[in-house]
Amino acid sequence: MRKLVFYIAVSIDGFIAAPDGDGSVYPISEEFTAYSAAEYPETLPTHVRPMLGIADAANVHFDTVVMGRRTYEPALQIDVTSPYAHMRQYVVSRSLKESLDPAVEVVSGDVVAKIRELKAEDSDLGIYLCGGADLAGQLRDEIDELHVKTYPVVLGAGVPMFTAEYGAQDFEVMSSRVFDNGLIFTTYRRKR
Repeated sequence: MRKLVFYIAVSIDGFIAAPDGDGSVYPISEEFTAYSAAEYPETLPTHVRPMLGIADAANVHFDTVVMGRRTYEPALQIDVTSPYAHMRQYVVSRSLKESLDPAVEVVSGDVVAKIRELKAEDSDLGIYLCGGADLAGQLRDEIDELHVKTYPVVLGAGVPMFTAEYGAQDFEVMSSRVFDNGLIFTTYRRKR
């Protein structure tokens, strides 16, 4: 069975973005950018990959991306309708009725059922949950791993990592690494 992995940036105090949704508050790290390009190239949008010299890089962890409508919006604002053209793309939305691009499928119904369908597929690569907080909250019980980039920034308020009802869930650390700008990249696996 394929894994659903929430790969996300977060502040020390648990926010993925400022209150207005701006995620540009996190400091850039050349070391982490190089690491991402080598180890997680598929998480970088297709239009950014040529600038990093990885336009044709093979997918390492994921062949499918699932994102919420608000996560998809910044790409649309720069006229990019297929931000992850190197993967299968799903946008979960209550407001979009049809896709703006034939390479992007809109999921407006039962997102948990769709994720279970994707997880049951025969593939060695996983599913990249690309945000946001509402979608992560809806899929919390389906998430198998968390790959968390914790930045040395306190926001005080903003968009939380999850919006969901209270319910403690246990994860165990698989790996952790500190980068040059203080970013701590930690991977967690759900305890079953």
